[in-house]
Amino acid sequence: MSAALTLTDQDKATIRSAGYGAVSLVAAASAEPHKAAIAGSIALSSATGQIGHVLNAKSKDIHLSGKTVADLADQVLPALTAATALLERQNPDEADNFRTTVLVAVGAAAQASRNGQPDPVVNDMTRKVTAALHTA
Repeated sequence: MSAALTLTDQDKATIRSAGYGAVSLVAAASAEPHKAAIAGSIALSSATGQIGHVLNAKSKDIHLSGKTVADLADQVLPALTAATALLERQNPDEADNFRTTVLVAVGAAAQASRNGQPDPVVNDMTRKVTAALHTA
């Protein structure tokens, strides 16, 4: 059994903003953003473990704003790194669970296009999300 996470409300908000923000970034880069957002959100809501409980909590603490994808990326990419670092300090297994969950969600969002193949813009955004998850 892995150690329980001790997360503040702010920690939980950062984790949720990072996860849902990653899906939002890929959706924003997609030719079919609504399909991408739905597919990614379904994947996040299917998360298990302690991270699953955090991601699925009914909350209004996800605050992503900005008028451009760059504005969104300025918030989400550092949040991904911060969330991963926080989880890594407390419970490396849950940090891995978070990384895997976000990457599965981003992959689902990326494949939600008409032909099931992400385009180069989506591939690049996925690369940036992956890098942020592994910077911690």
